Amino acid sequence: MPLHDTSKTSEFPDEAVYASTDLSVAMPKYKMPEHEHSARHAYQVVHDELMLDGNSRQNLATFCQTFAEPEIHQLMDECIDKNMIDKDEYPQTAEIEARCVNILADLWNSPEAGGGGTGCSTTGSSEAAMLGGMALKWRWREKMKKAGKPTDRPNMITGPVQICWHKFARYWDVELREIPLEEGRWLMNPEEVLKRCDENTIGVVPTLGVTFTCQYEPVKAVAEALDKLQADTGLDIPIHVDGASGGFLAPFCAPELEWDFRIPRVKSINTSGHKFGLAPLGCGWVIWREKQDLPEDLVFNVNYLGGNMPTFALNFSRPGGQIVAQYYNFLRLGKEGYRNIHTACYDTARYMAEEIGAMGPFEMIFDGDMKSGIPALAWKIKDGFDTRGYTLYDLADRLRSRGWQVPAYSMPANQESVVIQRILVRHGVSRDLASLLMDDMRRCLDWFVAHPVTSPLSEEEGGGYHH
Repeated sequence: MPLHDTSKTSEFPDEAVYASTDLSVAMPKYKMPEHEHSARHAYQVVHDELMLDGNSRQNLATFCQTFAEPEIHQLMDECIDKNMIDKDEYPQTAEIEARCVNILADLWNSPEAGGGGTGCSTTGSSEAAMLGGMALKWRWREKMKKAGKPTDRPNMITGPVQICWHKFARYWDVELREIPLEEGRWLMNPEEVLKRCDENTIGVVPTLGVTFTCQYEPVKAVAEALDKLQADTGLDIPIHVDGASGGFLAPFCAPELEWDFRIPRVKSINTSGHKFGLAPLGCGWVIWREKQDLPEDLVFNVNYLGGNMPTFALNFSRPGGQIVAQYYNFLRLGKEGYRNIHTACYDTARYMAEEIGAMGPFEMIFDGDMKSGIPALAWKIKDGFDTRGYTLYDLADRLRSRGWQVPAYSMPANQESVVIQRILVRHGVSRDLASLLMDDMRRCLDWFVAHPVTSPLSEEEGGGYHH
């Protein structure tokens, strides 16, 4: 039955919906109504409220995919009742998940590629990151127990990371040694990593596409430094790569970049299918280099859904549609299609970087170079530039009047005084859409010249969102 076919649910199927008794009064919002309502009327109430949300296509803050082909909508509808954890009832969905794992293992040059691959789907890269972190902790703890050493003070080394790694450290009682930033160095580097390594280090986590500046951290250089550390001291510290964004970009647009399982010290990688993997929201992946890198103690077997099945995830029951849609993308696009889509995004990012750089007030921090980061751009106000009082928070606020969400935020530890602004260029952010944004930015700057700001916005009032 079509969504709006109310012939079996409304007493007056042809009535004007806004003339109905149901909609002549406000429906209750915080208590369940006493009586049922027409499906058409309830739908219209919810639909109308959702109009007050922002337009997701103009949300240039989010990494998440906001465009999907009609076939993906259809597959998601067909899978709405499939619980992908129930592999006995939905064996073909389970098979599709396993194929996706193997495709990613092959894409990232795992030694197990072609033989099944070791990994699983998740609800996103944050859950996948936590699973990767858990495996690091369990392997470290096992090693320390065999050596007769205490296991109560694990630590992990990262560069500037998003909140999910802070959550992991708190939830699983791991000291997070997040490398503080310095002027001129906004990424992890080998020297800073080595300063923080000891026998309690469960792993080092470089990010392939740092949230704040969009750049790739130097995975290979860090691995080589850890190789030398092991040769000198015997400390064998593994790497988990947070490839939330870059894991679906570098293989297609920077294939010569060594960051994945070509590096023996890289034991696991997480990525987000619903970012540059182009799947709908709710899709992530974690892949281990080899089966031995995933401790068996973390895998549970359950049989109460109809068959004996292994599971390793923080979430249990969840829909299978996102996994099916991911597989559709693999078949639909292939390597050529992913390369074409992402290259177009990089080209648009470089176009906007050139346009914004030419406006005058701004210094580009990252310009969308596909060899060194994700399809995005980040900038700050030039030191000493007379802005007539406005900040990047004011600019972000002004752009919202046209529907654009272009976040401004302060940098993390030791560089909090630096405020930057960022645009993510996803599939669906076309060159035409980008040119409209550039026109609006110029109008905003002209407005600030004509109306100097006397009370500039702070981070709390006008920015700070960089999910």
